[in-house]
Amino acid sequence: MKNFDMNNRLEYEKVKQHVMDLSKTYLGQQHIERMQPLTEQKIIEGLLRETEEARTVIQHGASVPIPSLEGMGQVISGIGKGLLLTEAELMLIRQLLDSTDQLKRFMVKKESIAPHVTSYSDSLFELREVRDEIERCIRHGQVVDDASTELSRVRKKMHITEERMKKKLETSAQRYSSYLQEHVIGLRGDRFVLSVKKEYRKMVAGSVHGESASGQTVFIEPADIVSLTYELSEYRSEEAREVSKVLGQLTEVIAAHLHELNINLEIIGHYDFLFAKAKYAQLIDGREALLNKNGLIRIVEGRHPLLGKSAIPLDITLGESYRTLIITGPNTGGKTVALKTVGLLTMMIQSGLLVPVSEGSSFHVFTAILADIGDGQNLEQSLSTFSSHVKNIIGILQTAGPSTLILLDELATGTDPGEGVGLSIAVLEELYRKGATVIASTHFNEIKNYAEAADGFCNARMEFDLETLEPLYQLTIGEAGHSYAFYIALKLGMSPAIIERSKEIAYPASPIPLPPRTMNETIPANPTDAPMKSILTPASKVLTIPSEDPKSLLASSSIVEPPKRGRSFEIGDCVWIHTLKRTGIVRSLPDHRGNLTVLVQDERITINHKRISMYIERKQLYPEGDYDMDIVFESKEVRKKRKIMSKRHDDNNIIIIPEEGS
Repeated sequence: MKNFDMNNRLEYEKVKQHVMDLSKTYLGQQHIERMQPLTEQKIIEGLLRETEEARTVIQHGASVPIPSLEGMGQVISGIGKGLLLTEAELMLIRQLLDSTDQLKRFMVKKESIAPHVTSYSDSLFELREVRDEIERCIRHGQVVDDASTELSRVRKKMHITEERMKKKLETSAQRYSSYLQEHVIGLRGDRFVLSVKKEYRKMVAGSVHGESASGQTVFIEPADIVSLTYELSEYRSEEAREVSKVLGQLTEVIAAHLHELNINLEIIGHYDFLFAKAKYAQLIDGREALLNKNGLIRIVEGRHPLLGKSAIPLDITLGESYRTLIITGPNTGGKTVALKTVGLLTMMIQSGLLVPVSEGSSFHVFTAILADIGDGQNLEQSLSTFSSHVKNIIGILQTAGPSTLILLDELATGTDPGEGVGLSIAVLEELYRKGATVIASTHFNEIKNYAEAADGFCNARMEFDLETLEPLYQLTIGEAGHSYAFYIALKLGMSPAIIERSKEIAYPASPIPLPPRTMNETIPANPTDAPMKSILTPASKVLTIPSEDPKSLLASSSIVEPPKRGRSFEIGDCVWIHTLKRTGIVRSLPDHRGNLTVLVQDERITINHKRISMYIERKQLYPEGDYDMDIVFESKEVRKKRKIMSKRHDDNNIIIIPEEGS
């Protein structure tokens, strides 16, 4: 199945390898190699039910008699191709039939506790006639005399001839006893010989068939048994022909039942695959969780299967009131593990594997699971970390849609933070628009703030022990976390003065105070001492900033976000818009969702109150009393038209109110 973590960022292949290590047969391993997440809920539920039943069988203390099938693949592949099966290969087939019969009887006994699993054994063929014929013809790896009438006749003649030869050899041994190295009858190849001392070799009539390593002994076949040797050789050739006939007949019997044998092998391979999954479920304490098609992910005490008993349970819910979850927290706090746990457990359960979760867990059946986890830097292709992330995300955007699970680790890293944040938020918006389910991790406050304000988004944090500086690997949904960089640095011994200076730079209440200059440089005591110019409409000449280019000021370190969020706003307040990094004027008060309208130059935008901060209060900008805010919000032309409307009706006098942006 394509579009399921094709780069193995979720380590699905490692899980498959662990399952494969628990299998016994090459056919079971082939099933595991082909195992992929499926997308049909009913099929997946059937696989999960079977795996659960198989585990029940194992839990009852039963050792499932699955044959190893070692060497069987090569034997079966040669049948029907004109090759004779050897005695050893026929013994393998007989052993397979014995094991098949044993497996079938085992499954019959387990029918009450595993009805679906045991039903496969109904299709196993016992092939008793085949097994009986092999047993009749072959024992202890050899074709027996009774395999055929002719073979029995030839072997009797061979036995008589061998006995005659032994008697003649015994006679020769007595005759030449004084010339022999030892009084035994030996075999050199298929020849019977006497061990004669080298110096007496010419005293014994016969043919020499070699000598000892020391050269002191020669092996001589006596002349009076040569005729019997030729006779025995002819009988042996006849025996070989008769054995080949028997093997050929057995090969034909096997070939006639090749279809049934293949079915047996297929069922045995499936059983091996099934019980390997069951054994793996026992190792990881897996269970059969619920499946759904309503977009819900609810994991109760889920554990990463590759972390073993050291994995800290994860509780996470997604897909009810929100389907994009932003996880924040310190480095090494478990954000990446949380993403991998959700993705890997989802892939596993859609593959028919039981997963380590508690009761109440439920998984949506996704059509695709895509992840951008790890830096993915490729030195050979000269791709930077950021470029690698972008290439991955482009592919994800092309595939994303409803019923797609997207996992994004460390958003906005590898490039300029401001641009990275903007790009990340835009990507999250597009994924949400496409209907995807998204879990992402980040360190950036702007992304946290966006998630807090946007519909369908939710923050979560990985908990951290501030005393021990150790991550707790516990996920809390509903609140954003912190990186704790300053706190950790202080606890580890960094100078408090440096920490305070860091806070001034990161969270200034006013423009960042610059360090003392050298070379007799002078700076104004306050940035507002510089020449000023208006950033509002020409009608209002109250709010001013230094007369340099506003864009360059926004990009410089001396223009920063104002302090605390969460204050109430009034129409006319000048506010700082965090995502745009610029100011605007409040045009309408927040609605029931906290959304208000802000005028930025001549454009109206709708934004949540959590994404802005007070910059300059209205009372500091405009004269006291009932000040006409239309001077700020409307152009001179619009105000002129309103004045005409107040005096008389004119069909040609029309005011067009521009649509508010978002």
